[in-house]
Formats: sequence, structure tokens, C-alpha cells
Amino acid sequence: MLFVQARTEAVLTLRNGEQILLTVLIPVALLVALATMSVIPVPDPRVGSAVARVLALAVISSAFTGQAIALGFDRRYGVLKRLAATALPRWLLVGGRITAAFAVVAVQVVILAITALLLGWELPSAVGLLWVVVLLVLGTLSFGALGVLLGGALRAEIVLALANIVWVVLLLIGGVALGVDSLPGWLGTVVELLPSAALAEGLHTAVVDGGAPGPRQVLVLLGWGVVAAALASRTTKLS
Repeated sequence: MLFVQARTEAVLTLRNGEQILLTVLIPVALLVALATMSVIPVPDPRVGSAVARVLALAVISSAFTGQAIALGFDRRYGVLKRLAATALPRWLLVGGRITAAFAVVAVQVVILAITALLLGWELPSAVGLLWVVVLLVLGTLSFGALGVLLGGALRAEIVLALANIVWVVLLLIGGVALGVDSLPGWLGTVVELLPSAALAEGLHTAVVDGGAPGPRQVLVLLGWGVVAAALASRTTKLS
């Protein structure tokens, strides 16, 4: 049941033009811009730093923003009510959504990696690549659970507005476009506790330095993911 639900969600996402724009075209365009436009401040090596930050943005776009909006409108149009008439339990609905996010993220990673290689990106060490995979899994779990939590609790119109606002905020001051070190002291301290900053900084360490992220970054992602998943499994509404 989990496999069927996840496959259905993934196929519907990849067939949606708006979702393709959010999950593929915008991250690819941003990767090219960050890697080639010197007017945008990016630490050296430029392409590697751009890859790390855009991978984090891709996870946020698909696992959180796209997930929340899709779930909100599925509730509005009665899709979840029809699913509730089957033997599909609520926890499996949450699990299917998050599992589908993994499939979408995998497609994003392949496309972004190919683009980065064409731009001159050099692959990190084996240890770095391993941590990239681990961080992408943790990030997808965390933001997927947050997306289900948001999309399963509020009205579709509110979800649409709020999910996009959160996406912009996380991009600009959530540790994605700008590193935590670039933010004012008090704001940087707060942002370090956000899953967006933990994912972006962890990926930067893995992609650029080829090393392991700090324990705090891993714990932040785990903490947000566990709490959000627990809340989502209890609060997701069917209508």
C-alpha cells in the first residue's frame, strides 16, 4: 500500500507543470546563475558552493513547498476523503507523501548534478558523497514532514500563500542563499536552528570540503523531522 501510494503521488507531482517549474526549472536556473554570475557573492570554489545551496533549495521546494500545496488542494477537492474510504490509514498517507518526495528529490539531484558537471563541478570525495546522500535523506524527511504538517492542517488558499512565503524567507534569510556567517549575530544564531540552514551548511561541508557535517546540523534535521512527522500523523485532516 505504501509503495502504491508513493508511486501515485510521485507520478502526479512530475506530471504537474507548476511543480516542475518549482522543483526543476527554478533550481537549475539558480544553479547556473550562482555558478556563472560574479555579481552574486558565492564562496570559492564557486560551482561547488552553488551546488550545495541549490541542492538544499531543491529539497525545500519539492519536499516542503510542493508537498504542502499539493496536499492542501487534495484536501480541498475531496481527494483525501476518497482515500479515507479505502483501507489507507492516516500514517500511511503521511508516509506515502514523504516517500514520493524522495523520488522527486532523486530526479532533481540527477538533473542538478549533470548541470553542475557541465559547469565544471568536481565531484567530492567518497566520504563527501556519502554525507551528501545522508543529508539529502534527512532533509527530505524533515521538510517532507513539515510540508505534510502544513498542507494537512490549513485551508488550501492559506497553504498556497504561506508555503510560498516560507520558501522565499528560507531562501533569503534561512541560510540557503546567504550563509549563516553572512547574517547578523543574533539572526545567525536563530537561523542555525532552522532545518534549512542545517541542510545548506551540512551540504556545503560535504560537497566543498568532502567531510562530515557538524553533529548539530544532523541533530537539527532529525529533531525537526521527528517532531513534524509525529504532529502531522495526528493533525492531518481529510477535508
